[in-house]
Amino acid sequence: MSEESLVGDFNYPSAYRIGAGRIRELAGFCAELGIDRPLVVTDPGIVSLDWFAPILTTLEAGGLTPSVFSQIGANPTVTHVEAGVAAALEHGADGCIALGGGSGMDTGKCIALLADNPGSVLDYEDANENWKGADGARILPTIAVPTTAGTGSEVGRAAVIVDPGDHNKKIIFHPRMQPDLVLADPNLTLGLPPRLTAATGMDALAHCFEAYCAPSYHPMADGIALEGMRLIAEHLVPAFDDGSKIEARTHLLMAASMGATAFQKGLGLIHALSHPVGGVTGLHHGTANSIFLPYVMVHHRAVIEARMPRLARVLDLPGQSFDAVLEWVLDLRTRLELPHTLEGVVSQEMIARLVPMAAADPSLATNPKPCTHEELERVLRKSIAGDLSP
Repeated sequence: MSEESLVGDFNYPSAYRIGAGRIRELAGFCAELGIDRPLVVTDPGIVSLDWFAPILTTLEAGGLTPSVFSQIGANPTVTHVEAGVAAALEHGADGCIALGGGSGMDTGKCIALLADNPGSVLDYEDANENWKGADGARILPTIAVPTTAGTGSEVGRAAVIVDPGDHNKKIIFHPRMQPDLVLADPNLTLGLPPRLTAATGMDALAHCFEAYCAPSYHPMADGIALEGMRLIAEHLVPAFDDGSKIEARTHLLMAASMGATAFQKGLGLIHALSHPVGGVTGLHHGTANSIFLPYVMVHHRAVIEARMPRLARVLDLPGQSFDAVLEWVLDLRTRLELPHTLEGVVSQEMIARLVPMAAADPSLATNPKPCTHEELERVLRKSIAGDLSP
């Protein structure tokens, strides 16, 4: 497939513009949304990359007055969001450009939410319809520019922020937090190191897999999740081996957005465990999802096995069974040189703290089956020990 044919303009679920070199159109898209003074929210590593400064030059040439906020970490916290809101107010920002991986996009979306709405970011945790405390019309217009292919935050209505009080990751939600436009340029992902390519790709896979296995009726989400997994199966290893492959990078960007679109149906135990582990230990979210995926599959076998033959057919696996999918996941994780266990990351002493945090995670609400504290502890211990027995 030629590079020219990998260009698309569509509107599902957000206005979505994808194609190599399209970052040059950013100023024009800001103008369409009425943004004159954008706050560019990103991480410190991106600011130092060769292609970042020309983006600011392009915005200025388009008559805009941008400012940059990059005081965020790999797992953004309440403190990072508060600093970003202060930066937005100081700049007089009338819009956000959330540029980066999940950390940049999640922080940018929360800044857009809070710049002209009351309260703290934790006031909008995804519980008890907290989102109704914010006026959706006062959320700043936002353009999401993903630089990794994993979280899919560019099309999501939520963000994940660490609460410094308990070091757990909290899901922040508002139906109008979804960015107004996504500008997906695979050129911005070319410098992503192989290990991050692997981890973010497995993050997207976990999103698609859990959405596909969520028990509610949502055939559209199922179809999107299946195609997302097919794209990952075909293109993640080539991108890992040679990060300059534009075709692979383009398809992975699309798969990441598809995963986040599909998980409107729901997530599950993988994320319920990954959120507290990441918040407490700092483990990369995609790496955590990659580790937990096969252990959760084995734990859920009785309730998801019937769905695996269809997935195996989509992935063109021999055997077309649960075992074929499990073996593929394990082989893919090995091929991507990602860890198989939490050994050295999660200590035995942490388990008593992590289990209730996982039990309280909203992702567990759409798990294929209820999980007791004892089951959560069992999966966690097996993930530390590398035990894939039933």
